[in-house]
Amino acid sequence: MNSKRRIHDAIVGVVVTAGVALGYYVNPMWLFVPGAIGVILIQSGVTGFCPVYFILDKTCAPDQAGSCAR
Repeated sequence: MNSKRRIHDAIVGVVVTAGVALGYYVNPMWLFVPGAIGVILIQSGVTGFCPVYFILDKTCAPDQAGSCAR
């Protein structure tokens, strides 16, 4: 599995998990965060554009696998 996909999956997983936890413990309005991520994932499947991959493409070196800016 390439490094961009692993980074993408980690970012999305952390944001969804944090949104659900905040929605449960703090305020139910936080559940809009994982809801928005779901809408973005649907949109990404239809259009092929993902904001996280867009940012990763700008910050990771294209010729070296696994060398992303930290």
